[in-house]
Amino acid sequence: MTTDQAPGKGRALTGIAWAVLLLGLWLWGRDLTDGPGGSAAPTTGDVAAVGRPLLQIELPEAHEPVPGARPARVDIPSLGITAPVSARGLDGTGAVDPPPYEQPRQVGWYGDGVRPGASGVALMVGHVDTQSKPAVFYGLSSARPGEQVRVTGTDGSVAEFTIDDVQVFSRDKFDAKKAYGQHEGSRAELRLITCGGTYDHEAKHYTANVVVSAYLTGAVAAKS
Repeated sequence: MTTDQAPGKGRALTGIAWAVLLLGLWLWGRDLTDGPGGSAAPTTGDVAAVGRPLLQIELPEAHEPVPGARPARVDIPSLGITAPVSARGLDGTGAVDPPPYEQPRQVGWYGDGVRPGASGVALMVGHVDTQSKPAVFYGLSSARPGEQVRVTGTDGSVAEFTIDDVQVFSRDKFDAKKAYGQHEGSRAELRLITCGGTYDHEAKHYTANVVVSAYLTGAVAAKS
């Protein structure tokens, strides 16, 4: 802070930046549900849709945040997901730009945000389907607390996350702060987001978003 900066101004600017980001994420959360809808999205994992509470299980202790690296690959062994990761920015409306439909097996990481493993919330997004087949996060709604997510960095480091929450947010009541806000201020967290609910063919969009939350529980440093 410079000597001529008023007390609290830095925090205010940070708050404004966060509010702008949340607005973009809210717009993206609504816009992401506009998709091809070529294949029926799975709903068995949509907790809000089927009314089944998540089982309470004992979760591991959080690992201290690490510097983090630009992600190159994400693996969710329990769901059979292994996918390359590319950095994505904001589009002309201020919404997070998801991966193009021409690359349905790719996961997008909000590149101007937090790196996976660093303190804060790293955001990853992916499509649920295309006009003719499932896409990378087709099975994401089936994720369960206790399952693992591994993010491999471009430097060879690995950030190991444990899923602790799976939520389905309806399109009409999407709350970006609740969906993307940090659950615990001292942790390194990860959000995986895709479409959910059912596909409304008349409106041409899905009715909800699936948001999987995880937190850092292990880290493997890059090999020197």
